[in-house]
Amino acid sequence: MKEKICFILSFHDRAVQYEWIIERAIQHNLELHFIFLNPEQWHIEEFARMKKIPCLFIKYHSKKDIPRAIALIFQYLVKEKITVVHTHLFDANLAGLTAAWLAKVKKRIYTRHHSDFHHRFYPKSVRYDRYCNRLATDIVAISKNVYDILVEKEKVKPNKVHLVHHGFEMDLFSKVPVSQIEELKKKYKTKDRFPVVGMISRYEESKGIQHVIPAFKQLLKKYPNALLILANSHGSYSKQIKKALEQIPTESYCEIRFEYNLFALYQLFDVFVHVPEYKEYEAFGQVYVEALAAGIPSVFTISGIASEFVKNNENALVCDYKNPDEIYRAIIKLLSDSNLRNKLVENGLKEVHSKFSMDKYFSHLKKLYGYD
Repeated sequence: MKEKICFILSFHDRAVQYEWIIERAIQHNLELHFIFLNPEQWHIEEFARMKKIPCLFIKYHSKKDIPRAIALIFQYLVKEKITVVHTHLFDANLAGLTAAWLAKVKKRIYTRHHSDFHHRFYPKSVRYDRYCNRLATDIVAISKNVYDILVEKEKVKPNKVHLVHHGFEMDLFSKVPVSQIEELKKKYKTKDRFPVVGMISRYEESKGIQHVIPAFKQLLKKYPNALLILANSHGSYSKQIKKALEQIPTESYCEIRFEYNLFALYQLFDVFVHVPEYKEYEAFGQVYVEALAAGIPSVFTISGIASEFVKNNENALVCDYKNPDEIYRAIIKLLSDSNLRNKLVENGLKEVHSKFSMDKYFSHLKKLYGYD
């Protein structure tokens, strides 16, 4: 019997990875459904409906909506005779796995998109992670970091956990139409600015943005026409980041709350910087892969997936945590050494193409769903 797969997502707007999954599912003739737990009907739902994927929208604002969400998901799963449920993000995991268990769905999968966040900051919420671990028949760990937390800290049986890295459509990052790049250069006024230093990080304390700002302030002494772009400029640490930005002239930085054309945005950067404050912070850290896939010389600290493939002076420059001086020196080193830049770009492209292709990722999913 052909499996009927239902993805359940919470608080997703535009998420290109699910667009790629939808495209692959259509190509491979997989029967796919989506349930969205969102405050309103967002871009990813519009995309799924445009592709004629059956969808259920559940208006969802907070955990007080979970009982209603469980009931509606349960009804949908039973009515559509769903045989595989795959949930993504915390609220979808709680509601979706519960409903799938009640509906006796034989295969209940969730992808763990956070690492030790609850253990470190909200220890009382670890019980919800353990609850999801029990309800799931299979858990996708998106990095070795997440795998270790599940198996070592939360004592999940190893045969239940599958290490499956995210997959990326690499050509979308490296073959961006010039017209799209020019459009964003005009939009964000990057023409005649050098160097453009890019970050794509929510304003959260452990993302380390506050350590880049003083490094950039120092950079301005050598490159007064430099521009710092801060994309995804919102989050719980916004007040502190905005205070830190007072150190540099307003014309020297650009905040972007959200840019849909991520592929063209990367091409605006001369240097990319991503510097989380500790190794376990990122569950994955997609920007590590995206920046290298886009061919942008990068400065990193090691967190999440970076610990599995980023090598200092081989495919990126690696700094110590919370170290503005090292960040500054790394940026200067990239800007002043073209041979190093070329080597890092070439090696980075090879590394991400070999490890994080969409073909490899989708093959893992099909096997997990029982199609191979």
